[in-house]
Amino acid sequence: MVQSAVILMVEDDPADVELTQYMLKKAKILIDLPVVTDGLEALAFLRREGKHAEAPRPDLILLDLNLPGMDGREVLGEIKSDPDLKSIPVVVLTTSQSAEDVLKSYCLGANCFITKPVGLEEFAKVVNAIEDFWFTIVRLPRQPGSCTG
Repeated sequence: MVQSAVILMVEDDPADVELTQYMLKKAKILIDLPVVTDGLEALAFLRREGKHAEAPRPDLILLDLNLPGMDGREVLGEIKSDPDLKSIPVVVLTTSQSAEDVLKSYCLGANCFITKPVGLEEFAKVVNAIEDFWFTIVRLPRQPGSCTG
């Protein structure tokens, strides 16, 4: 089992960020949860550009689709087309229930699509399930590497 992890949260809703931070404080492992609020900043973080030059490589990305500027679909496409980033699992965590968004997300390379539940208790269950699945059951790449060739 992983002892610590970095989860990049790409989310512009402060309430969702706060709730996720609160739930992950109770996690079974130590989680660093950097947060960016738009798609361009997410890519700068992942590529370690500008103020994110020292950013840690995330073990997992929680990505909202509805972001200001560059939306989550565009960010997902950029991540999964970059050989140095595409091995990072991306969980789309969004309010969308659109079948079109689900299909497009998977076609772009999402590893998982979750519609955010409305209730506090249900949201807590989702965050706990993400933690359990991705950091207890799944084996993740633990060092940077390129997915070329």
